[in-house]
Amino acid sequence: MTHERVIETHGLTKHYGKVEAVRDLSLTVERQQITGFLGRNGAGKSTTIKMLLGMIRPTAGTGRVLGHDIADPAQSLEIRRRIAYIGEDKGLYGYMTVGELIRFTRSFYPDWKPEIEARLLSEYQLPLGRKVKAISKGMRTKLALLLALARRPELIILDEPSEGLDPVSIEDLLQTLQEVRAAGTSIFFSSHQLSEVERIADRVLMIDRGQLVMSALLRDLLNNYRNINMEFPTQDQVPAFALAGVERTRVTGRQARVLASSNVEGIVAYARAHNAAVHVTPVNLRDVFLDVVKETS
Repeated sequence: MTHERVIETHGLTKHYGKVEAVRDLSLTVERQQITGFLGRNGAGKSTTIKMLLGMIRPTAGTGRVLGHDIADPAQSLEIRRRIAYIGEDKGLYGYMTVGELIRFTRSFYPDWKPEIEARLLSEYQLPLGRKVKAISKGMRTKLALLLALARRPELIILDEPSEGLDPVSIEDLLQTLQEVRAAGTSIFFSSHQLSEVERIADRVLMIDRGQLVMSALLRDLLNNYRNINMEFPTQDQVPAFALAGVERTRVTGRQARVLASSNVEGIVAYARAHNAAVHVTPVNLRDVFLDVVKETS
């Protein structure tokens, strides 16, 4: 059965005592896209992922992964059978050799693809005879990717996959994720590295304090959003910006900055009608992230 949405949540909430880690979270992740999941430390990203994987149970709300209910134990097992998860710690058995771990994992999956295993072993140059705990963090990431990709999962969920990797290993990782998406696998990954997300993501989801604060196609965000910087003759002349397309406004003295998602020409004309000097610049993902997150602080 085909589902256009590989992940869908409605009102997903998780409390730890009085601490609300995730609050009323409703989001969707589309099939065959790379979706970047962004937020500060403590924003609720890892808690959300753990709920999707059935590692912890929601306090309230619902979630479905590949059409299966995340709160149902039997369906949660089916989710884990059909997806691959790579966490920051990679979850690998350090006492095994690389070859032993590959053979051990292979034994659980009747549809294991030996041709993918062989290709990635050669491409990643993994040392079969070395203990997993003795290989570098970059090599462990590559090993975790091999174990995931040789299963041909429908969805890969990654939590901070590039953490601690050197620039060459990060480049390899980003290229691999793009190749995997091109082959038809959906990817959902959390990251603090905005430049990496900007390079490969199709869509970005931003959360802050456990709530969704933005969901947008990355190309739309970069093509349509603009920073509009304005300087007015006096502070008293700075108008209110209750206009279409205004996402965020920040005023300091007689200077104002608007983050606009559309209607840039109309906003500029409005500012100039109030005697402002105006400068319009494109945005990058970092600009938008900082604006959105600071607004919710």
